[in-house]
Amino acid sequence: MTTKRIVAVTACPTGIAHTVMAAEALKKTAQVMGHDLQVEMQGAEGVKQPLSDAAIAQADLVIVAADIYVSPDRFDDKPVYAVSTSRAIRDTQAVIQEAIAEADEVRASVTNPVSEAATPTPPDPVVSAPAVPKNLVGITSCPTGIAHTFMAAEALRKGAAQLGHNIKVETQGSVGAKNQLTPEDIAQADAVVIAADTHVDISRFAGKRLYQTSTKHALKDGASAIQAALESPDPVMAGGEGGDRADYLASVQRAKAEQSAKRSGPYKHLLTGVSYMLPIVVAGGLIIALSFAFGLNPPEGTFGHALMQIGGTTAFSLIVPVLSGFIAFSIADRPGLAPGLVGGLLAANLGMGFLGGILSGFLAGYVALFLREKINLPVNFEGLKPVLIIPLLSTLIVGLLLIYVFGVPVKAILDGLTAFLQNMGQTNAVILGLIVGGMMAVDMGGPVNKAAYTFAVGLLASDITAPMAAVMAAGMTPPLGLALATLLSKRQFVEEERQAGKVAAVLGISFITEGAIPFAAKDPLRVLPSCIIGSAIAGALSMLFGCTLRAPHGGIFVLAIPNAVGNGGLYIVAIAVGTLVTALVVTQLKRWQPKPKASSAEQADLAVPTAH
Repeated sequence: MTTKRIVAVTACPTGIAHTVMAAEALKKTAQVMGHDLQVEMQGAEGVKQPLSDAAIAQADLVIVAADIYVSPDRFDDKPVYAVSTSRAIRDTQAVIQEAIAEADEVRASVTNPVSEAATPTPPDPVVSAPAVPKNLVGITSCPTGIAHTFMAAEALRKGAAQLGHNIKVETQGSVGAKNQLTPEDIAQADAVVIAADTHVDISRFAGKRLYQTSTKHALKDGASAIQAALESPDPVMAGGEGGDRADYLASVQRAKAEQSAKRSGPYKHLLTGVSYMLPIVVAGGLIIALSFAFGLNPPEGTFGHALMQIGGTTAFSLIVPVLSGFIAFSIADRPGLAPGLVGGLLAANLGMGFLGGILSGFLAGYVALFLREKINLPVNFEGLKPVLIIPLLSTLIVGLLLIYVFGVPVKAILDGLTAFLQNMGQTNAVILGLIVGGMMAVDMGGPVNKAAYTFAVGLLASDITAPMAAVMAAGMTPPLGLALATLLSKRQFVEEERQAGKVAAVLGISFITEGAIPFAAKDPLRVLPSCIIGSAIAGALSMLFGCTLRAPHGGIFVLAIPNAVGNGGLYIVAIAVGTLVTALVVTQLKRWQPKPKASSAEQADLAVPTAH
């Protein structure tokens, strides 16, 4: 076996235990394997046994065993193999073997084209610049979010520069996303490179050439990753001749995507927390409902009691912490999770309920974000920020604020709200139903709709279930009412709208209020008032009938689950009346429009130039 000259760098946040252990393991194992290896150690105390320029120049390859960022700039075109310090300690021989194998592979990929060529290549080959430089965007991410993440980003930048292209790389590291991609960056990009060993959300890159690979591949050959992204096939775009129903579903999806894109600031952060909380509320609420089939207070040790433990004792205890944690996550990325989750659990224990969860989430997020941006440490200490400094300080600050400043007043507000909702008379119940019901139809998935929905979902954590029933009934009414209107008054709707009505009916019974958006977009002055009136009546009747709902979603299908809906028969009546009112109002308003709309075919015939 040929002796290799290897240089290595070991680094961990403290620069003590793992740094030294990894260095010793690499040196001793390399010596046993017959290789020459020099190690530089980096950590909190600075650099020990630094590598000389001569040692790097003579090296065949580089091994970086690090849990913090190590700049690869000085290694130029040397093959770099990156691992964590823990793997370098546990599996040292395999690390060295893999590093040598990769270096040989890289060297072979460079020399093979020359040997296969019919004519000798020029002595100093250069990469010619492309006729038109391309713009790319990329994301790098690894489980620890430290070494591989930043080194892969650097390799992609060098690879793009080598090929004459431009790239902006977002690093999703342990301290959150850095160098974040903006919508403008993504819109201008010709291709996207995802070099990640963890899950990365790619929904924002719809319609772009996308190439996904590992950080290892990006580190080994950034240029080939860039080239592969540019050579990726054009994405298949939705649309075309899919028929009226497919077009309608596509328009609903576009409307939802546009609303999501408009969300920003506190509104976006709140909805992020709610979206992560919802599955827990759904699972917990329905399991509690199932437990009631065995009695309201099932004896300990019975199956009903086990269900209550799962749904009520466990799942519902997570509602406020998860809401708080993911509000903070939306604001500060990963550094916000620890203070957000701890703050949410503390808020629940202090009796602050969902209001306390929302407050603690915003507190934790902005405190963690402030600490992340304002605390600047030397490079060797950066690894301490995400694992020690930010979690410790932010959790301490948020906890003390909740206990000594916000706990008592927020608990008093929640207790007052709970007492009012539990003891309100029929008149107040109907008024509340009118308000939250109308709000559900004002913007159908927008801020007003989500405010009513979040209010009702939050009350589920306090075992107040009537507003949730009113909200879901009101949210189902707009698409159902418009679907009914296309059947009652076909002449008021063109063929495309009549076909869309069939899809809207399915969306309506599934509690997807956005199913009414395409109708509202075409004729807002008639459709929106009709939907608001119908939804307000559905919400008011649900509250008047004393209907309750333990699941925050599911539409009409939750009726099949025992005890999920209280007064189920009257609940169906409330939805039916709201649907009928919506249909009657919209058909009457459409009778007053100046002239009926032409169908698509008629519009095509009319779309000819006219002489003036």
